[in-house]
Amino acid sequence: MAFISDFKKFLMKGDIIALATAVIIGGAFNKIVGSLVKDVIMPVVGMLMGGQNVSNLFFSLDGGDYATVEEAVEAGGAILTYGNFLQAIIDFIIIGFVIFWLLKGYEKTKKKEEAAPAAPKGPTQEELLIEIRDELRKKA
Repeated sequence: MAFISDFKKFLMKGDIIALATAVIIGGAFNKIVGSLVKDVIMPVVGMLMGGQNVSNLFFSLDGGDYATVEEAVEAGGAILTYGNFLQAIIDFIIIGFVIFWLLKGYEKTKKKEEAAPAAPKGPTQEELLIEIRDELRKKA
C-alpha cells in the first residue's frame, strides 16, 4: 500500500498538475497553429507558387515521369519528397513566430505589473518602539 500512497502523492504534486495542464494546452495550441498554417497561410503560399501544394513537390530518383506523389508511390518509383521537408520548415517558422508573438505579449503584461510603484514603506517595529520610548522619556 505504501507504493500506491507514494504514487498518489507524486501525481498530486503541483509540478505534475502544471505539466499536465501545459501538455493539454499545448495540444490545443498545436491544433490552432496547425489550422493557421494549413488553412490560412499555405493556400496563399500555394497561390504564389502557381497553385501548387508545397507538400506535393518531389523529385523522381528513378527517372520516371510522375504527375503526383501518389502516382509515383503507386508505381513503386523512387522519389525524394522535398516538399514535405519544405512544409515542415514553413510550419516550424510559423509556429516559432506565433510563440514569439505570444511571449512578447506576455512579457509586456509582466513589465506593466512590475512597473507599478511599490507602496511606501512604513517604519519598522524597532523604529516605532524607539519613538515610543523617546516620547515616554520626554513626558517623564
